Amino acid sequence: MGREAKIDRKTKETDIHLKLNLDGNGLSEMDTGIPFMDHMLGLMAAHGFFDIELIARGDTEIDDHHTVEDLGICMGMALKESLGDKRGIGRYGEAIVPMDEALVRIVMDISNRPVLCYRVMLKKRTTGTFDVGLIKEFFRGLVTNAGITMHIDLLAGEEPHHISEAIFKAFARALDKAVSLENRLNGNVPSTKGLL
Repeated sequence: MGREAKIDRKTKETDIHLKLNLDGNGLSEMDTGIPFMDHMLGLMAAHGFFDIELIARGDTEIDDHHTVEDLGICMGMALKESLGDKRGIGRYGEAIVPMDEALVRIVMDISNRPVLCYRVMLKKRTTGTFDVGLIKEFFRGLVTNAGITMHIDLLAGEEPHHISEAIFKAFARALDKAVSLENRLNGNVPSTKGLL
């Protein structure tokens, strides 16, 4: 079962080329034009055991908003495509991940009901020149296009870089659980409705 997707999406604001393999080894090649996002997405690939190839160009001379949001949209589209009819997946995933003083919990349901509950209150919104408030926009684009219900809760933490790392690592680990194949389903869709 090849659970892979290739997304090419070009708008007046961004041009993104993405390859995703859900059954990979955590390998990644990133060039988004935003070094901080390269770092976060590389962590996501490594901790979720997904292979990701990504090239993105955007209007970062204005700011990073369009590129970060569109990266989330493309990642969501790739997840949806790679999962197909979702037969045999565990569907639910959760993870609690520490990163130094930061502690993040993510719980998700690949339900085809996109909802993002993002409870991350930050005292400081930047790390280097990157606005970590944009992480919410990344995940909003992702859940909307992948059809995921997801709760992201910051349980502890102050340093925005540590919080960001914990979010992306927790997302990766929760998603790895949710997309893992469950043998007891015998290839069926994990829903009493028979459809997700």
